[in-house]
Amino acid sequence: MKEIRRAVKASSDGVYISIDVTPASSKTCISGYNQWRKAVSVKVKSQPKGGKTNAEVVELFSKLLGRKVEIVKGHTSSQKVLFVQNATVEEVVEKLLP
Repeated sequence: MKEIRRAVKASSDGVYISIDVTPASSKTCISGYNQWRKAVSVKVKSQPKGGKTNAEVVELFSKLLGRKVEIVKGHTSSQKVLFVQNATVEEVVEKLLP
C-alpha cells in the first residue's frame, strides 16, 4: 500500500490528500488505495445528506493525524481533497499506512 504516497501532495504550509469516499458503509475506516483515481479509499457509516459524510471524514482524519483537517474540494462529490495544516508528506503517509 505504499502507493498511498501518490495521493498525498506537499504544499508550503501542509499537505493535500486526495480521497474517494464510500458512504453508508458498515464501518468508518481507511480501506486502502484506489489506483484508478489515485486516491485514498475511505468508508464512512453516514449517509451523504446534510454534510454528515463530510463531517465524518474530517473527524476521521483529524483524529488519525492529530491536526486540523478541512475539505478544500469536492464537498458534494465522493472524490474530495483534504488539506492538513502543518503536516509533512512523510508523517501523513506513515499514519495512513496500516
